[in-house]
Amino acid sequence: KLPLTVEEILNFGESNRELFIKSSTYSIIPITVTEMGLTISWIFSSDPKSISFSVVYQESEDTPLDQCKVLIPMTRCNSHKETIRGQVKVRNPGIYTLIFDNTFSRFISKRVFYHLAVERPVIYDGSDFP
Repeated sequence: KLPLTVEEILNFGESNRELFIKSSTYSIIPITVTEMGLTISWIFSSDPKSISFSVVYQESEDTPLDQCKVLIPMTRCNSHKETIRGQVKVRNPGIYTLIFDNTFSRFISKRVFYHLAVERPVIYDGSDFP
């Protein structure tokens, strides 16, 4: 799947997207970011049962996987019981990859309903000061 850009996420609107993750597999959502200071946030839930989730940072597509930085370690989420929310601040340009991992499940495929958002920092220029 092609990496998403910040502009594509901004065009998501309020709609949720859906991933179908077969048993014993995982799905990734790579997000290519060129500007620093942005905040990438996500909300997701899964059905049926839990899903594991992680966020990894890669400087470029050529960066070997063993040199990628794990921003959020792989965590099993009870996203079938509650909505999971999180965010990561973009400190460096590169590829921020959200990983939805179902490799622990031998028989049960999962649906993940997710929404992504990107926020630019508000830069105060003092223009409203009298």
